[in-house]
Amino acid sequence: MSFGRIILSGATIGGEFDIQNDAFVALMRWRPRIKEAMTVVSGGSLFRARIEHLGDKGARIKVFEEMGPIGSEIEITLLQALPEKERMELIIQKTTELGVASIIPFKSEKSISIDERDSAQKKSHRWQEAALKAAKQSRRPDIPSIEPFCAFEDALRTEAGLKIMLWEKSGLPSLKGVLRGYNGPGPVALLSGPEGGFTDEEAETAKGAGFVPVSLGNRILRAETSAIAATGIIAYEVML
Repeated sequence: MSFGRIILSGATIGGEFDIQNDAFVALMRWRPRIKEAMTVVSGGSLFRARIEHLGDKGARIKVFEEMGPIGSEIEITLLQALPEKERMELIIQKTTELGVASIIPFKSEKSISIDERDSAQKKSHRWQEAALKAAKQSRRPDIPSIEPFCAFEDALRTEAGLKIMLWEKSGLPSLKGVLRGYNGPGPVALLSGPEGGFTDEEAETAKGAGFVPVSLGNRILRAETSAIAATGIIAYEVML
């Protein structure tokens, strides 16, 4: 689940607000700096505000721009089989920009392990930092959580109103068609595999856990491409 949402009451352009208690805790999740601009929430709208003062127990911000309504609040959870090289960082960056609420990296039959990923250069501990930077860049009101690396079976236990599995088999319904038949409520969980895809046994296990296999078309996409493309489609069809 995402975190770091700064909630104000009655925000207006030009207004100054003292940030304390829960709102201050949320602000500090962003590792803020004086004069840095942040996205805050007030009512059903998003605003941009600049940090005028930052102390140990509170802050003061000044609202300078209204961005418009928040829109749909349906959460997207990406369950991602761990890819090789720097691809996980790319997936985190781009799906954060597209609005994913949380990312759960996991080990599948054809994916690498966290030890293999970090053997040359340990970078998995920086994944949350990558999400923070992407959230700032895209002016999100919150930061997606990067959950601990886990086993395939543990990832499948994720609760959601709609569970989708990307699979390259022919004859599957399209992602677009499945999404347009979903009226909520509840988050959407997206299960994305490694290079080489899921094994037949893994697919059957996922279906047994409630995941609906879907297709992104006739082309075979790289792991990072399919995860990013599918997140964008879900954001368009369900969140916008």
